[in-house]
Order: sequence, then structure tokens, then C-alpha cells
Amino acid sequence: MRDVTKGSFNDSPNNGFFEIQYKEDGVYLTVHPPIGKGKAVEVNDVISRLTQKKIVYDKEMVELAVQRASNVPVKIGEPQEELKLDATIDVNISPDKMKATMVIRPPDGGRMLTKDEMMEILKNSGVRYGINESMLENVSKYPVYNEIIVIAEGTPPINGQNGKVEFHFDLKKERKPTILEDGRVDFRELNLIESVKKGQVLCTLVPPLPGTPGRTVEDIEVPALDGKPAVLPKGKNVEISEDGQSLIAGIDGQVNYIDGKVSVFANYEVPADVDNSTGNISFVGNVIIRGNVLSGFTVEAGGSVEVMGVVEAAVIKADGDIILRRGMQGLGRGILKSGGDIIAKYIENSIIEAKGDIKAEAIMHSNVKCGNKLELSGKKGLLIGGKCKVGKEIVAKVIGSYLATHTDIEVGVDPQIKERYKELRDEIRKIEEDLVKAEQAITILKKLEAAGKLTPEKQELMARSIRTKIYYSNRLGELKEELIITEQRLQKEADGKIRVFDHIYPGTKVTIGTSMMYVKEDLQYCTLYRDGADIRVGPIDK
Repeated sequence: MRDVTKGSFNDSPNNGFFEIQYKEDGVYLTVHPPIGKGKAVEVNDVISRLTQKKIVYDKEMVELAVQRASNVPVKIGEPQEELKLDATIDVNISPDKMKATMVIRPPDGGRMLTKDEMMEILKNSGVRYGINESMLENVSKYPVYNEIIVIAEGTPPINGQNGKVEFHFDLKKERKPTILEDGRVDFRELNLIESVKKGQVLCTLVPPLPGTPGRTVEDIEVPALDGKPAVLPKGKNVEISEDGQSLIAGIDGQVNYIDGKVSVFANYEVPADVDNSTGNISFVGNVIIRGNVLSGFTVEAGGSVEVMGVVEAAVIKADGDIILRRGMQGLGRGILKSGGDIIAKYIENSIIEAKGDIKAEAIMHSNVKCGNKLELSGKKGLLIGGKCKVGKEIVAKVIGSYLATHTDIEVGVDPQIKERYKELRDEIRKIEEDLVKAEQAITILKKLEAAGKLTPEKQELMARSIRTKIYYSNRLGELKEELIITEQRLQKEADGKIRVFDHIYPGTKVTIGTSMMYVKEDLQYCTLYRDGADIRVGPIDK
């Protein structure tokens, strides 16, 4: 009889192996060397097999045969009766208890295990659930030796779905002006106002779903997480329904979704111009101006502002969107500040800031801050002069001019985050200076105290200085922690692109994240993007 053993299961075919043979004059061991970088046979592997077979052997001869690995049979024991071994299986359960594997060790003169015998071994090893009985049936008839077989799998738990809010109005109404047949853009037909009536249901809670528990191969239940309930996003002028599941409009007006809250704003309408006859306007809801906004006046709204005419050197601030049906000639003093989007036909010589998108046909010689996307579309699609800081993307037909007008554009970092970063550094610097002053005052006062010259007034000053030091130290720690988080956000968000559908002219300075380049030649129909530390020019659809 010959017993061939080849290292551990699933090893490389290049590994060495050994054979045990029973002959009339004794038991022989043949050790075969590995091929190439294969693993050599180890003495312990051979001795383990000899012990399992209950062979009486000469250890020195075993060690000699393993050391030589010469493909030559070496006698290691006197003649003896062979112990016939049935097949065995090794069972392994994964650390998470969700999978069990087995390896069938071949019989040595004995027989293969039956399906029932293997089932019993699995159960004795702790595997009691998810057993693949079909696989057991197959391998009992057509054995697969020394291979890892997945024989049981648990059922993983399925976490429940969180509840959500179902909105009954257009949450993100597409703010796209109408493009006319001749390529011009009609900024008057935007259809952005979504009016609601008092008592109208605005949104409803969708309840969470419970989780489904799982089960391990050891037949132990694995709990699942239930979904979490959603919260109604209650803003201004809305009410919660009696069953607590819906938001209802409290007044007639325009529904808005601002900063994660649903609000309904009443509309305040100015029938003509904002001028001396109206004065400055401040309203908690939406403001609709049928005429122009003249220079020197201010319009502030808790909702959106919509102007049908022209805005001069005025100030408009809105928590929602700002919509200029015509445009703005700011004369260097005009300001637009929006908590949502800004949409205008044109903007010139103005300071504009939006948390969301800015869309226009032309922006010239203006200071622009845009949290998301700046889009210059329509027949002109111009961005000329001034400075633009944009969070994610700039899309335009033309950037700069053939006269090499200096145009400074920066994309890839939310301007508000960058401003906060600068504010934090300035505040940290000031507090560090004040902290040094407080420590100096404490040092001087302690010297007076040691000399017995500390008056009651100085004692109060000492106490105040110590309190100030503690406050500044705590505040400094908070600010430095926020600075680290803000720096991480800046690094993470330092990406973006600029798409140009016609020309980007020399005189344009481009910054994407921390990379910068000056445009020195006329570039056409291209995308500017960041690649490592450099800015690349690629195709328009990059």
C-alpha cells in the first residue's frame, strides 16, 4: 500500500510531499523535494501522520529522510500491520459565526464518510443552521479532498429602513430660464413660484421599518437595528397635523425649503419701483417688486426676492432665492446676498454672494462668491473681469476678453468655508495675544502679592485676570479644534472644474483648490481641471 501525503490542504502544487509505503521487510518513507519556491516537507508533518497511523518508527531515520528529500524510499520501521483510516473532516467557523467551512481528509485504506456522518460531525462542531445538505450529499458520493468547502452560511440581519419625509411639492424646482429659438434666454419665464393654500398638506412622515434579525451557523439569533423615525422639518407659518404625521400650510403663500425647513411665506408686493415713496423694505416672507430697485435702497426678505425691473446700486438680501428678471447695474456699490440661488439676466459692477447656484447670461466686473455652481448661459454666456470664488463648477461660453481683461476665477473650495478658515486664524491670533496679556498681568499681580502690596482693587483685578485666562484658554482650544476640522474640509473639497464652450482669454487667472495657472493663450472649447498639483486643459466633456 502507498500513502501519499502532500503538505497541508490547498497548498501550492510546487510544495514538497511524502509517501508512506508498507512493504514485506518494513515501512518506507519517500520524501519529494519542493519545486522552485515551493514549501519543503517538515519533520512535524511526517511525525503527525505516522502517529495518526500508529506506525512504530525510527525518528532518526525519519529526520534523515526529510533532510535528504531525495525521492528515494528510506526504511523507517519494521514490518507491521497497516491501520486503515476512514476519511475525516476538519470544520472551521468564521469569527463572525456567519460561515462554516470544512475540509475532507482522504481515507487511508478506509472508507469515505456518509452524509449523515458528516452531518453529525458538523453538529458536534457547533454548526446547526444553514447547512448545505445538497453539498453534503454530493461530496459523500463524489468526494473532493483537501479543498475548503463552504458548507453552511448564516442569515445576516437586515437593518430596518429609516423613516423619511415625503414632500407634496416640488422640492427642487428646476431654476432654468426658457431658451428661445434664436438662442436668447427669457429670464422672465422661470415659473419658480409654487403657491399653496392654508390647510394644504405640504409633507408627510413615512414611518420607519423594523429590522429583520439574522441567525448564525450556530443557530443563534443576531439582532437587527430598527429604522429611526424621521422628524417633520417644521419652519415658519406651518402647522403639525393632529396625528403628528404631516405639515400643513398655516397661511396662503409660497412654500419654500430653506436650511432643511419647510416654511410658507406670505408675499409682499411692491407695485412699482423701490424708491423714496416706499423706502427700504424688510419683510419676513417673499418680496415681489414689479418695478426697479433704485440706487441707495435696501430690500431684505426672510424668503425670496423677485424683481421684475432693473436693480441699480442697491442692496438685496434674502434667506431664499434672488431672482432678477432683467439684471443689475451695481455701479460698484450694488450687493446681492442669497441663502439660496441667484438668477439674473446680467450683473455688472456688483458684489454677489449665494449659498447655492448663480445663473446669468453675463456677469461683468463683479465680485462673486458662489457655494455650488456658477453658470453663464444664453446667447452671450459671459464672465468678464472681477473675482469669482465658486464651490464646485464654473460653466460659461466666454471667460475674460480679447482685450486681456484681468479676470480672477477660483473654483473647488466653498467660499464660506474658506472665509471661516480665515476668520478662525484671525480670531486665534487675537486670543493668543490677549492670553499673553492676561498672563503678563497675572505675573505682575503675583509679584505685588508676594511683596504684600496687593490692594483690594488689585485683588479683584487678579481674580478677573485669572477668569479671563481660563476663558481664553478654553476658547482657544475650541477654535483650534474647529480650525483642524475646517482645514480637513478645505483639503477634502479642494477640487472642481471650469468648462468653457467658446473662449477663455489670456489675462485670466485660474485657481482650482491649491493649484494656480495664468491663461497665456486663447483656449477654446475645453475643460480646466486639477490633476495633482497642476491644472490641466482637457476636452469639454472631461
